[in-house]
Amino acid sequence: MGTRLVCDPDELRSLFLFEKLDHDQLAWLCRDGRVEEFEPGLVFREGEPAENFYVLLSGEVVLTRLSAGEEIELVRTAHRGSYGGAWTAYLGDRAETTYTGSFYVTEPSRFFVVDAATFSQMMHEWFPMAVHLLEGLFFGNRNSNEIIGQRERLLALGQLSAGLTHELNNPAAAAVRATGSLRERVAGMRSKLKMMARGKFDSNTLEALVQLQEEAAAQVGKAPVLTPLEAADREDELGGWLEDHDIGGGWDIAPNFVQAGFDIDWLEKVAATLEGCDSGTVEGAIRWLNYTVETELLMNEITDSTIRISSLVNAAKQYSQMDRAPFQVVDIHELLDSTLVMLARKIGDGVEVVKEYDRTLPPVPCYAAELNQVWTNLIDNAVAAMSGHGTLTVRTYRENDCAAVEICDTGAGVPPELRHRIFEPFFTTKPVGEGTGLGLDISFRIVAKKHGGDIRVESVPGDTRFVVRLPLEQAEPEPAQPITGSE
Repeated sequence: MGTRLVCDPDELRSLFLFEKLDHDQLAWLCRDGRVEEFEPGLVFREGEPAENFYVLLSGEVVLTRLSAGEEIELVRTAHRGSYGGAWTAYLGDRAETTYTGSFYVTEPSRFFVVDAATFSQMMHEWFPMAVHLLEGLFFGNRNSNEIIGQRERLLALGQLSAGLTHELNNPAAAAVRATGSLRERVAGMRSKLKMMARGKFDSNTLEALVQLQEEAAAQVGKAPVLTPLEAADREDELGGWLEDHDIGGGWDIAPNFVQAGFDIDWLEKVAATLEGCDSGTVEGAIRWLNYTVETELLMNEITDSTIRISSLVNAAKQYSQMDRAPFQVVDIHELLDSTLVMLARKIGDGVEVVKEYDRTLPPVPCYAAELNQVWTNLIDNAVAAMSGHGTLTVRTYRENDCAAVEICDTGAGVPPELRHRIFEPFFTTKPVGEGTGLGLDISFRIVAKKHGGDIRVESVPGDTRFVVRLPLEQAEPEPAQPITGSE
């Protein structure tokens, strides 16, 4: 509370806010308001109940706002008539009733002060039409932002769903194909086993063949990775061996044996086991072993496909935070990975994804699902900036008491004259119809308002970085409210 002084109607009339008021209105202001002088220091603090409306008569004021726990100076002015405080009091309890920033004076300064209720009464009695217009603008803009923000989220969800469906379809189709082929191979194996049973095998030979079958199945799981040239050379060797031993269609069998990691020595071992048998029996045994190899390869394909499906479903659950509390302490890398999986189709093959994770980062307290929305917006913008070709780098590290996440692209960059506007609602550099301009605004509000963090951009052609900082310690959260557009 400052020192109370005499209110002079003529001095109020000299301010642009009050210059059109008549004598009775100025007298009313002086009667229900007051003039106060403040020494250098704090007048009101961000987040406190907005109880008064302040108009500067003389001196200098500084308006600040918290960002990532630090006070950022927004305005410094000595202009008479500058105002701040409970300026939305005319909206009553339908608007935020706390100070949205902190107000300081740098030298002894005088203010005309009116409490919030009086300011609201004055607005409604003196400017009813203006209040009506302002209310319509305020709430109409907020509703429009909510509608557009909801539509953008639905569009993003549709794109993610389409991408997830595509990603799930590939391994599912592969599993179906492999299952059909597996059924054919098992039927063929039964047939060859029947033919072998008619051959002249003694018990020792049959036991040795079964042992070779076990070895073949085990070998598939530890087959070496060959280069295309190495695989082609080995196929030629095995195909020639099979042809020399009168195995029909040997060139079709050779690739399976190569994929399983077999060589000439293994085939010689099979031949030695079947020494003394006729050529038809040897061929039947080779084909029986080939069915074993094919069966193992197909089962591996089915396993890989189902693991891929399971991984995609888990990523989708991680991304959506299905069945999880809104506020959690999580490994930030799990959120980033799930977002990259969900956006894989949109990122495309033309963009190389590089992860540079600091695995020593401690878990981060956060609203996980909403942070995934932030990563989605930033990655989507990065891919768009590169027109589908370039390098996307996702980097994490610790910066003081914050976890920092960088989303970097190699696109053309953000021009200097636009950098200060990119977080404004409805501002977009995308062509008409391709962006609403709410993605970065929503992202900033999620990071700054819900997490007490910060987003900044650093950009030169070929290297644009959006850096998100999140406090590693959070106070007990209030009940979560959805972040939409700007108010």
